[in-house]
Amino acid sequence: MQLIYSGEKKLRHITIRAKKKTLLYKFIVFLNCLAALLLLVSILASYINPAFAWIIALIGIAYPYILVVNLLFVLYWLLLLDRAIFISIGIILAGYPVLRNHFQFTWAAVPPLNQANAFKFVSFNTRLFDVYGWTDRIDTRTRIFNFIKQEAPQVLCIQEFYTSTSRSGFNSLDSIKALQQSPYVHVAYTATKWGTDHWGIATFSSFPIIKKGNILFNEITNNICIYSDIKINQDTIRVYNIHFQSNRFRKEDYEFLNKPDEQKDKLSASWNILNKLKTASVKRSKQVDAVANHIEQSPYPVVICGDFNDPPSSYTYNKISGNLKDAFVESGTGFGNTYNGLIPLLRIDYILHSPQIKSAEFRTVNQKFSDHFPIACKMEIVP
Repeated sequence: MQLIYSGEKKLRHITIRAKKKTLLYKFIVFLNCLAALLLLVSILASYINPAFAWIIALIGIAYPYILVVNLLFVLYWLLLLDRAIFISIGIILAGYPVLRNHFQFTWAAVPPLNQANAFKFVSFNTRLFDVYGWTDRIDTRTRIFNFIKQEAPQVLCIQEFYTSTSRSGFNSLDSIKALQQSPYVHVAYTATKWGTDHWGIATFSSFPIIKKGNILFNEITNNICIYSDIKINQDTIRVYNIHFQSNRFRKEDYEFLNKPDEQKDKLSASWNILNKLKTASVKRSKQVDAVANHIEQSPYPVVICGDFNDPPSSYTYNKISGNLKDAFVESGTGFGNTYNGLIPLLRIDYILHSPQIKSAEFRTVNQKFSDHFPIACKMEIVP
């Protein structure tokens, strides 16, 4: 009798352990399904206008981090040799185009350009050449100018451009023209004070600019898009220099993101940031539609560059890129992150171009002149 009782006790113990294991397994599968669903939503963010579903746009921003979580689940199920591995793998493979825009594997050498016809292209958000001392370095402006001189691009597009004829050492317009030996300039200002200090956007070119234009956004904003028709030898291309809507975070917002534990009213601070992200994403969608429509009407092959303030998993990128080539995808390597701030892995600056233009030697310049890294590549117009 004692033997039977002992056996029943052991059986109950094993059954309880099996149930606990089953519950844990189901819970992990549930978490994996949730992560896979978020990954799917972040991929779909590329196709959904934030004006209709802004929360999806915010999930799209988190794509790299949601991807990492799903990769960890893949590794976990791989170690267990469990078929639940396909939960995440299926979504990752379905979103391969988005993955490719975030990270580049170098499988083969990029065919070289004809150096006789190639020209260097640089795009850079300079953060106003650090006129307000954000970097805590007095030589930042000089370092930026040294970088431009060393790179010597034939076409240079600057967002958050600042120039002054009254502040000593900050006549950026004349300085860059002299450094780059570029007699052709297209500059547009979004703000001017005292008639001497100007804030805006600028395109410098060693080649003739035969036509200039602005795309006006139907709202009061410091963001702008300009286009310049540039004649290169016997060909003409249209260069769009863009700075889409910023999130407009203030000092207190960055302080909260950097040290959330020190904020007393965390709920209010979080809601404030969320509201700014929402407002910016909706405004960007309207600006993007206006620029995309203009690009479609271009009589020439185009190059689109600038600070989009949105990652590749966004409506902004998908709408603008369309059938264009992405210079990073064409010849970049590794992570394409261009944002030098609190959130790593963010790629928000781009150089896109028509199929009639070839690009090579894309690189992100890892120099901390600004809250953005400069991006550069070489280009050639294909006959």
